[in-house]
Amino acid sequence: MKFLPLFFAALVFTIQINAQHPVQKDSSWKKQYRETSPKINDLIHTKLEVKPDFSKSYLYGKAWITLRPHFYPTDSLTLDAKGMELKTVALVKGTRQIPLKYEYKDDHSLRIKLDKTYKSNESYIIYINYTAKPDEYQEKYGTDDFLGIKGMYFINPKGEEKDKPTQIWTQGETESSSVWFPTIDKTSQKTTQELTVTVDNKYVTLSNGKLMSQKKNADGTRTDYWKMDLPHSPYLFFLGVGKYAVVKDSWKGKEVSYYVEPEYASVAKKIFGNTPEMIEFFSKITGVPYPWVKYSQITGRDYVAGAMENTTATIHQESAQQDARELVDGNIWEGTIAHELFHQWFGDYVTAESWSNLTLNESFADYSQTLWEEYKNGKDAGAAENYQGMQGYLQSGSESKDLVRFFYADKEDMFDQVSYQKGGRILNMLRNLVGDSAFFKSLNVYLTTNKFKSAEAHHLRLAFEEVTGRDLNWFFNQWYFDSGHPSVTIDYVYDDAAGKVNVIIQQTQKSGKLFTLPIAVDIYNGASKVRHTVWAKNAVDTFTFNYTKKPELVNVDGDKALLWNKIDNKTLDNFIHQYKYAANYLDRLEAIQYAAQKQDDPKAIDLLKTALKDKYHGLRNAALFSLDLENEKVKEAVEPILSDLAKNDKKSTVRANAIAQLGEYKKAEYASLFKAATKDSSYSVAGNALNALLEIDKNAATTIAKQLDKQPSKGALENSLQSVKAASGDESLEEEIIGAFNKLPVSQAKFNTLGTLGIYLGALKNTEKVKTAVDEIVKFREAIPPQFRKQTDPYINETLQNIVTKKEEALKADSDNTALKELVDYIKSKIPPGEKKGF
Repeated sequence: MKFLPLFFAALVFTIQINAQHPVQKDSSWKKQYRETSPKINDLIHTKLEVKPDFSKSYLYGKAWITLRPHFYPTDSLTLDAKGMELKTVALVKGTRQIPLKYEYKDDHSLRIKLDKTYKSNESYIIYINYTAKPDEYQEKYGTDDFLGIKGMYFINPKGEEKDKPTQIWTQGETESSSVWFPTIDKTSQKTTQELTVTVDNKYVTLSNGKLMSQKKNADGTRTDYWKMDLPHSPYLFFLGVGKYAVVKDSWKGKEVSYYVEPEYASVAKKIFGNTPEMIEFFSKITGVPYPWVKYSQITGRDYVAGAMENTTATIHQESAQQDARELVDGNIWEGTIAHELFHQWFGDYVTAESWSNLTLNESFADYSQTLWEEYKNGKDAGAAENYQGMQGYLQSGSESKDLVRFFYADKEDMFDQVSYQKGGRILNMLRNLVGDSAFFKSLNVYLTTNKFKSAEAHHLRLAFEEVTGRDLNWFFNQWYFDSGHPSVTIDYVYDDAAGKVNVIIQQTQKSGKLFTLPIAVDIYNGASKVRHTVWAKNAVDTFTFNYTKKPELVNVDGDKALLWNKIDNKTLDNFIHQYKYAANYLDRLEAIQYAAQKQDDPKAIDLLKTALKDKYHGLRNAALFSLDLENEKVKEAVEPILSDLAKNDKKSTVRANAIAQLGEYKKAEYASLFKAATKDSSYSVAGNALNALLEIDKNAATTIAKQLDKQPSKGALENSLQSVKAASGDESLEEEIIGAFNKLPVSQAKFNTLGTLGIYLGALKNTEKVKTAVDEIVKFREAIPPQFRKQTDPYINETLQNIVTKKEEALKADSDNTALKELVDYIKSKIPPGEKKGF
């Protein structure tokens, strides 16, 4: 089993989402323009008094909704109120409630006849007494939505699941807030808010805005009053209830708090503790100090959508909760924390006016991860985050989708790699085009011009044009209001006699459309660099540069900012020079990737050896994963470096991956290193060390595993402990290992079990059970969407090949075993010819 690079985990999570949202067969949506919802009445203020009933998963509520006509006079009001039992619908006049006539026939829309015709300068208050029944609504109208449509989620409400806390959390996006309170559930609406909630005194609550008061009641309950003085959209309303430890922090006198399950209280600041610094950083680059009264973050059980940027009250799925040993390898949730926080500006302060314009929320949040990594951990870390996002889009098969989309089958379809990763990369190109100063000034103009309002993509364009003084319609038309990306082939023709080089850039995308691309071309001799800026606009563009000395490198897209697929026909010598002198993260990564394909060349091996000592841990890991240890020259050349990295690298993930590679040598002399590493504070180091030890000293690994099994374990160590068990081949573990794999859907969790499953099948002697399990592995491989299989197939097929290897070893000791021979042939038949090892 190999330690998987983090980008693959993200990829498989993407597969999981796509598997739950199959391609729509009905194409009628292609003719249905998704307009911004008309404004007839405007929300002004929403006051809620609610009390959850855990025994029924109901919410008893009272709502006072203040509205006024948007422009035209009106005598009616339509509210979104989904699956509710309505008891009273009335107009509030002073201390009186005047019952109003209404229609509520479809379980979705409440149509109210007002007492008169109101003008745009006249406000009115509607009072509604209701019972929300979210579970019943979901059961009646839900489909296979990824998160569901019920708005309010009662988690283990009766306490029947022993190892799961009782909680409530809400999820308004896209339009599900109206399942737990009546409203106009559109992004273009903005309202201030008051929320009073009564719960058992043992629970804490969280909502938007500031906690104004708490009152203990005679019946053992407590009433909490939350107030939000600044307007925000209904889908951003939030209510959380549960037994939490509340860890307090602050930023410039404003409350910053972290709601975690009690056992994580001691590490809450290690998980979320960079939040105040993030707030300061984002306030600085936008020029808009964090606008809200507080910022809280809470975790929620069974919350599967990652996280949600409810105004002042972000919810994270339980995966955010990591113990101290997990955090040794780095906080896997850091990017998500930054992402949701940046939404407080882009999404909450200024909100996309329709789901068609979701890029104004999600592309900025996605790009914030790059901005934060760059600021906090350096230029390489930021570029690595940007590259990961780029690959996420390029491998998604989404080139037919516009970034701003007015035609879609379902609003949930907007939440994809185009709105997120592609949009983030487009912002990176825009930043590179206009420069940092203009980029961040333009963000400030966009935010301050549209604060507490909704916006569309043209508002963003106008802000950039105001600051830069440039017409940017060409950029927005190409990247925001159109689809796809360029695919290019780059060739270099040197003419030493004439002293010139022709750089030929050919656009080869199948769509036929041509992109306008400003391109920085850097020409190197030694460390000396001369930059030229050119514009590619045609199917084939040839750019000629003169020289007195033949360049050692011509580096197209010198800042590595462009979103494209490329075939860059450089030589190994060019890439060696690029690694040494161009020096951007992607420059060095490209050189490593090229050298990885040329490992029969001593110069390529030397480049990889250099990369194993790169200043950035991500590239050290990339070099580790690229090594072909079946090549004896490579294996011999890098062994001393692997040993040094395994012992001494400052980054635990590099140590872990070096140990995994060193384990491929299966040398007894490394036993002491592996044994010592099983005690490392990093789960990854300890887990990979245990796996490596298992290959050379099964008894020692088993003894250590028994000791480690008495302690908490997660991640690689937990998997390794399973591997040690699996290596026994004990048939009594069939249900625990094979059965568990079979029950899992196409997901990250299923992928993670492949290593253990492969070890178990390699050791299991029952050939029929092995054959059946192999069929399940193949079924999993085939279930992965085609656009991702070039990434997943190598690892899955390597797992199958490792099983073959183990069975062939067994055949040497039992050469007359016909069933075993047939099994080996059968598994081989499931591995495509010429399949290479993964990663």
